[in-house]
Amino acid sequence: MSELAAPAWALERLAEARVARLATAGGGEAVEPTVVPVCFVLHDGRIYSPIDGKPKTTRRLRRVRDLERNPNATLLVDHYEEDWRRLWWIQVRGRARLIAGNDAAAALEHLRACYLQYGEVSVGPEVICLEPDRFVTWRSTAP
Repeated sequence: MSELAAPAWALERLAEARVARLATAGGGEAVEPTVVPVCFVLHDGRIYSPIDGKPKTTRRLRRVRDLERNPNATLLVDHYEEDWRRLWWIQVRGRARLIAGNDAAAALEHLRACYLQYGEVSVGPEVICLEPDRFVTWRSTAP
């Protein structure tokens, strides 16, 4: 397990992964964590996840409201197979915030390049930016 820096295998898998789970928790007395599947891209040491145009009841998503009250977040990327020697997971823990405009422009370009679906589904102008403080990783013994 690694806590300070991600091992090379974990960074490779983060760069290749197509989906992750983002965990957030608001503030106040009754903190109720929420976990949602997200698209993301790793760029310049940060994780970016868009607010896209897929059907939603509001663009003020729960994860965005949570991050306004409590910027601590965790991104989980994992891999499961019936052959348990090939299992692995990566947690990226850090502080996240919503960015837009020039701050989000490069992230949006990388997201559009990574996900061809964003040619058909609108993306942005807001992006969640997770700045990692800690990586926690695990993999089975198989290479």
